[in-house]
Amino acid sequence: MYNSNNNNQLNMTPGLIKGVVWGVVGIVLLIVAMAFIRPWYNVWSQEMEGKAEFAKAEQNRKIKIEEARANLEAEKLNAQAEVERAKGAAEAIRIENGSITPTYIQYLWVRQQSDLSNKTVIYVPTETNLPILESTRQLTLPND
Repeated sequence: MYNSNNNNQLNMTPGLIKGVVWGVVGIVLLIVAMAFIRPWYNVWSQEMEGKAEFAKAEQNRKIKIEEARANLEAEKLNAQAEVERAKGAAEAIRIENGSITPTYIQYLWVRQQSDLSNKTVIYVPTETNLPILESTRQLTLPND
């Protein structure tokens, strides 16, 4: 019944042994290859990260340069606008210089009043150069 000969012996064929040996050799070669490849990969990876950071820094520098150029252009245009406004004011003063009369000054004053809000109070001096005060202007009478 009990055959001790068959149980103690493993069925090891030469093909199976060859396969196991090649598997072990393959694993060892893979480990050795990874030991050499990994440092090279780390160096390559860091180089690529450095190139990416350099490209990003270069792009940020270009953006700042373009923003500075835009600001310069805006300032130049603002300065040109200010010069043109000053030329217009100088021309207006030159034209008005010979024709300023008390009536024209009064007209300019009235024209300026249209820009004021309703809450603006203007005191006009009287003959004695004292303004008429409206101290009771804000008082309201109670309803009976």
